[in-house]
Order: sequence, then structure tokens, then C-alpha cells
Amino acid sequence: MNIYPAIDLKDNACVRLLQGRMEDATVYGKDPAQMARRWVAEGARWLHVVDLDGAFAGESVNLPAIRAIVAAAGIPVQLGGGIRTMEQIDRMLQQVGVQRVILGTAAIEEPDLVEKAVQRYGERIAVGIDASHGRVAVRGWAEATAVSPVELGQKMVALGIQTIIYTDISRDGMLTGPNFEATQALIKATGAQVIVSGGVASLADIRCSRSIGAEGVILGRAIYTGAVALGQALKEAEEA
Repeated sequence: MNIYPAIDLKDNACVRLLQGRMEDATVYGKDPAQMARRWVAEGARWLHVVDLDGAFAGESVNLPAIRAIVAAAGIPVQLGGGIRTMEQIDRMLQQVGVQRVILGTAAIEEPDLVEKAVQRYGERIAVGIDASHGRVAVRGWAEATAVSPVELGQKMVALGIQTIIYTDISRDGMLTGPNFEATQALIKATGAQVIVSGGVASLADIRCSRSIGAEGVILGRAIYTGAVALGQALKEAEEA
């Protein structure tokens, strides 16, 4: 199972939000490249990067920071946040050097784009499903839809998506544990490689993620506050 240290970008700084609220941002560093080097030095084999400003703007806002992270990391980086056109996808994968692009809002609003991107890039395209009260939210989590995570997941898998990042918005940044029930339901319904996100707070959460068949776990606030040491998390994932 993979462990993905998260680097969330706002105004080209590294931050963590509470339940996706931009006004509840805690700054953990103003040098994203240095943060990337820190997680790599501690053993990370992937990085999970989100352009928070981009998620609201619908385009990549923190591109200088993203380029710096990719250049500094030397390991695969998956990126989400405001990527909603093929031009943006091409830029990130071909020019910036991102290994995997995560489509969120586009999965709901432009499934044809998802299909086209998968045909061009295969497993380098993933979908982020962010949900609140059992319904998918889009545009930086600011707008709710009537679509369930399972419904969207099945549709995306039918289009060729292999990897899904599932986040329960109410738990994100809260260190209360992920929504394992909803995550497991998504895994069973889609057969996709599902990455757990939102609320991971302990090594026990990592063990539980593995037990339900998750492909990986995204660690955010837990490693920034010291609640979980990245090295221990990596070891737990390997032992599991």
C-alpha cells in the first residue's frame, strides 16, 4: 500500500485546511520545494499535491510552486486542483513533469474530457471524488451535486479510470479518522484502486485502510502536526 504525503498549496505556500474551508488555513511552510525534500528525505515514494487556489479558479494558480516541487522531489507527484481542460492536462504531464493528474470537477461536468484524457494517458489520469453527506461536491468543494460517490465512481471506471482518490469533506483536516464505510463501499462497487483521504489521524487508520483494500493513504495534517511520523506510516503500510 502506498503512502502519499500531501502538500496543499495556497498563495504558493504549504497549508492545511479544515473541512476544505479556505478561511481556515494553517500555513506550515512558505517553501514548497523544501517541504517536498523533507518528505522525500523521510522516505516518501509519492507526493500528493493540491492547488487549492486552482480548485476555485478553475486553472492552475500555483504553477511556480508545482514546478519547484516536481523539480525538487525526484519521485512521482500526483496533482489535483483546477485542472479542467486537455491543454492543462497536457501541460502538467508533458511539460511540468507531473506523473499523475487528478480530475475532480471535470469528472462531473465534463466526462468526455475524462474519457479523452484516459485514452491519451491511461493510468496517469485519476479522479478525485470529494463527498459531503453522501453527495459529490465540486469546484473546490463549494458546490454540492445530487450524485453519489458510488454512482460517479462506477461511471468513471466505465470510462477507463483505474485510480480514485476518495475524500469525506467533513473529516478532512479534522484528525477524526476517515470514512471507512463509504470508502469500502466505493472499493467494492467499482473495483478501482481507491486512495483514502480525509481525516487520517493514526497508524490504526493506516492499518484499517489496508484491511478494506485501499491502494493508498494520503497523509496531511497528521504528519504536519506530528500525530503520525511519516517513517512509521511507511513501515506500517509495508508490514500490512
